[in-house]
Amino acid sequence: MSELAIGIVGCGKIARDQHLPAIAAVSGLTAVAIADPYVTHPLLPSYGDLSAMLAAHPEIGAVALCQPPQARFAAAREAIQAGRHVFLEKPPGGTVSEAEALVRLAREAGVTLFTAWHSREGAAVAAAKHWLAGRALQSVRIRWKEDVRVWHPGQKWIWQPGGFGVFDPGINALSILTEIMPDAVRLTAAELTFPANWQAPIAADLEMETLGGVPIHAEFDFRQTGPQSWDIEIEAADGAMRLGDGGNIWALDGAAQSCPPQQEYSALYRRFAALIAKGGAEADLAPLRLVADAFLIGRRLATVAFED
Repeated sequence: MSELAIGIVGCGKIARDQHLPAIAAVSGLTAVAIADPYVTHPLLPSYGDLSAMLAAHPEIGAVALCQPPQARFAAAREAIQAGRHVFLEKPPGGTVSEAEALVRLAREAGVTLFTAWHSREGAAVAAAKHWLAGRALQSVRIRWKEDVRVWHPGQKWIWQPGGFGVFDPGINALSILTEIMPDAVRLTAAELTFPANWQAPIAADLEMETLGGVPIHAEFDFRQTGPQSWDIEIEAADGAMRLGDGGNIWALDGAAQSCPPQQEYSALYRRFAALIAKGGAEADLAPLRLVADAFLIGRRLATVAFED
């Protein structure tokens, strides 16, 4: 495969910390420009929007969309219509319907669309999935709690309609869950806690179950201080498994297991390049559907105003 030129749309924290280093680490890929209405890059040509970037760099064959989800659909549609392959940072859209529309548009245009669930590339996720296969599962408990002031400082978009609130990290847990469980998962109940001054939840409590009836309980919270919690604990008839650190460590019956090095985003970009090379696509919307279901059937709770 010849060198693939990639344009980055949205040069915020996730693009700087993860996407650009990952692209640089993958042979055959190169980041050539960024498009962001507010940010410029010290080394790469920078443009105010996607249209200007594509006009200036016709060699760009793919774009990675890293802006807030409220702006994702318009940029993805423009890129697809321009014949570019699209890497969608999670979540793949602000709504299920627009994400499904992008899948159709990409298929009709003959370009690759990749919904990149980075937590599925956690160092222990594949091993956990293998361990769970064929086992008689009894229960699942998820604790996904972090300090929003650390991970999203000053990012007001996350509190607006379509910003997902605590589901921005929580969807990572759901992406792992839907990847490793041997059976499909459905949501049965939810409680969503909203600060008085914002339009997105700061905490969520979810009840789910597999189609086979295995109960799943998830707790998401943006108010965690001190050590952060990104854990999934699964009880089976013949043992217990714990995934920790967002899917990057794991233990069986309390005994730590070995893992390969962490390489979530470089693994995603290798996968993206492979999909483009074979003319394929990968668009799994299962985690997004669970979030949408929580907003559909969840009970709304109010809490005090929150400022970050």
